[in-house]
Amino acid sequence: MMRCLSYYLKWDPQENYYYASNNTGFMPSSERTEDTYSKYSSINDKIDASHYYKTLIKFVIGRATYDATQEIRNNNITREEGVRLVNKYDTKFPAKYFKEFLDCINLTEENFWQIINNFRSPHLLKPDRNDWILKHQVK
Repeated sequence: MMRCLSYYLKWDPQENYYYASNNTGFMPSSERTEDTYSKYSSINDKIDASHYYKTLIKFVIGRATYDATQEIRNNNITREEGVRLVNKYDTKFPAKYFKEFLDCINLTEENFWQIINNFRSPHLLKPDRNDWILKHQVK
């Protein structure tokens, strides 16, 4: 029978990280998770970043926003710190496992970008060199 930490503790990623580190020997990644600021989220998942990138494209809500809003609600960071983290990391493209992701879904990079570009919100995102940025930063 599988047991999850959230069966026993309130689901608070930062506090659960501290608990796991202190009680199980869990070690964070040596680098931050690609599309956010933490070193303990999705460290064994090669597809998670693509999910969050697609929500960024379609809904203009990236991984850093999801993480920061939860940490603000849990009183782990201030709103001001959350805004700074969102503006710094939210629109970063997760390239680390991109090729493996494409292989998994059997798409070429060209096909991927054709599909993605159909779902961009042009009233919210604008092109910036090889990337897209928010027309209006979170304040």
